[in-house]
Amino acid sequence: MISVRRDLSLWIQCGCTALVALGAAYAYCIHGRHFALRFGADKMTASIWPLIVDGLLTTATVELWKPNHDDASRRAAWAPFLFGISLSLCANIASAPVTSVFRVAVAACPSLALLLAVELLNRALNATALNHRCPHPPTAFARNPNPSRQLRSSLGRRHQTRRTSRPSPPQNI
Repeated sequence: MISVRRDLSLWIQCGCTALVALGAAYAYCIHGRHFALRFGADKMTASIWPLIVDGLLTTATVELWKPNHDDASRRAAWAPFLFGISLSLCANIASAPVTSVFRVAVAACPSLALLLAVELLNRALNATALNHRCPHPPTAFARNPNPSRQLRSSLGRRHQTRRTSRPSPPQNI
């Protein structure tokens, strides 16, 4: 029952993250094109610029979702993701017609929402992968919930037997 509930919540979270990504991509497509035109790109480059940044974000997101990453490969995946979010954030904020706190908040919302949604989903996917690899505690821990106490007591017995069994003095023949 818990597994079904966990799987359902993961599917809901994936669907909501996809909706956030679609909304952020739409907002960024409009704002990114305007941003690129405003800051020196020609019409063709400005048209494909949002696709380049969204492609970078998508590739980095897929890399983040892969299981069994070490810290170096996770940092390598976060770097292009954060770079893409930064470009998206800049384009969205620059597209605000008048700079005010509320207009900047509205313009920044899609990029920041995508960043947070991907991070939350990444954590959920990692937790699910960990639960699927080790759904139950090992039986040794189930039998002995405090293995360090057992280890200390066995080491203590071994140490005591070493102390009490003294070697016999050498005999001269």
